[in-house]
Amino acid sequence: MTSSPLAPAWLSLPADVNDLRSVQWAAGVARSEGGELAVQGIKVSDLAREFGTPLFVLDEDDFRARARGFKEAFDAAFESICGGVDVYYAGKAFLSTEVARWVTAEGLRLDTCSGGEMAVARVAKVPPANLSLHGNNKSVTEIRTALEADLGRIVVDSLDELERVALLARETGKRANVMLRLTPGVHASTHEFIATAHEDQKFGLSMVQLGQDASPATTAVDFALGHPELNLLGLHAHIGSQIFEAEGFALVAQKMLTFMAGIKAAHGIELPELDLGGGYGIAYTEADTPREPALLAAAMAEVVAATAAELGLKVPRISIEPGRAIAGPTTFTLYEAGVRKSVAVETADGTLAPRRYVSVDGGMSDNARPVLYDADYTAVLASRVTESEPIISRVVGKHCESGDIVVRDVYLPEDVAAGDLLAVPGTGAYCWALSSNYNYLGRPAVVAVRNGAARAIIRRETEADLLARDLGA
Repeated sequence: MTSSPLAPAWLSLPADVNDLRSVQWAAGVARSEGGELAVQGIKVSDLAREFGTPLFVLDEDDFRARARGFKEAFDAAFESICGGVDVYYAGKAFLSTEVARWVTAEGLRLDTCSGGEMAVARVAKVPPANLSLHGNNKSVTEIRTALEADLGRIVVDSLDELERVALLARETGKRANVMLRLTPGVHASTHEFIATAHEDQKFGLSMVQLGQDASPATTAVDFALGHPELNLLGLHAHIGSQIFEAEGFALVAQKMLTFMAGIKAAHGIELPELDLGGGYGIAYTEADTPREPALLAAAMAEVVAATAAELGLKVPRISIEPGRAIAGPTTFTLYEAGVRKSVAVETADGTLAPRRYVSVDGGMSDNARPVLYDADYTAVLASRVTESEPIISRVVGKHCESGDIVVRDVYLPEDVAAGDLLAVPGTGAYCWALSSNYNYLGRPAVVAVRNGAARAIIRRETEADLLARDLGA
């Protein structure tokens, strides 16, 4: 068997089409004795019968272990230089009341970016002091809610917003804890749509001085320090998502600490906190090689300590915001295969090569990432093993869009047929969170498995749910 000329360079022909690459799956996922995919011993066919498909299957023990692992690794690396690290789980990746309780129990804080996410945290009884509010265009209601709840911090994204927070703080009689989000100009090696630290995009206060005027970042610092209703905790930066190299995080730490040294020179104060954001990458395909949290933490701690010493600064309290790196690998999406067809595709040398299309019962409504920014995934035959030969395949959804692609390139067994179950790993982050009701499909359920037992933590939407807001129904 030879590889397909349609396969991308990074995709290798599998020696065994039934194999699982462990780094892409939760710790509790393995094939059962009969060859069926199972989570902590629960077979996917049993999950499909009880909860239906499409289905997000989450290994709760793995989720908790990853959350705890980030906290332990970064605390160990930073303990001697600043007493440890505050780890904020980025709720935008995937959030529910149960998830909010899990991260709190594992010693993490929670980052929210809307009134709805704050409401989830409130119902989950997350201490307000452990909450952060992000967002480039927070509403008056969201800011007022944060102030009245005595939220731990509001990450301010612009001069307009800083003025709005100050005004609302005066009106509510509160003192707002604020961090200033700066754009340090560090270009991360990631997709354009998920790189967030360059100048020409919507997030953050620019550190670039235009003409004779001070930079927006400097102006914001001056404003915050000059208004007693604002408690300027420190600075924040986020360079993007799905990043594997530690160098980008090290560079942003250097730039932010240098800016903090400038604040000390101008105002005689050292800001007590610095948030270095998140964006740590995970393995979606065999092309991805994520780093362990301990390696990232050690590299970042070394740079922070050295830079602070060089600048004559006390090391500020560091915080980070992992989301994808905690939630992503813990979950796979379970689909039922339906229609399949083979097409002949012209290759670069003018010959024709076959590609198999396998349609599943979900698609872009439960995973928008491929259509949003060309995200790559893989898939496996989950309901059985096979000795069939691998064929280059494309897993597509059931929506009325040609771009409704779940997995663009994967070798699947030639004998995959209607009724088989397919599993797509790495869907714990930004899949359910971005899900929609396009074509009036209900959003899937989310099932958590812990200690060998499965329970739904988010139920499947029904047609009644879809019609409930239609006032003409």
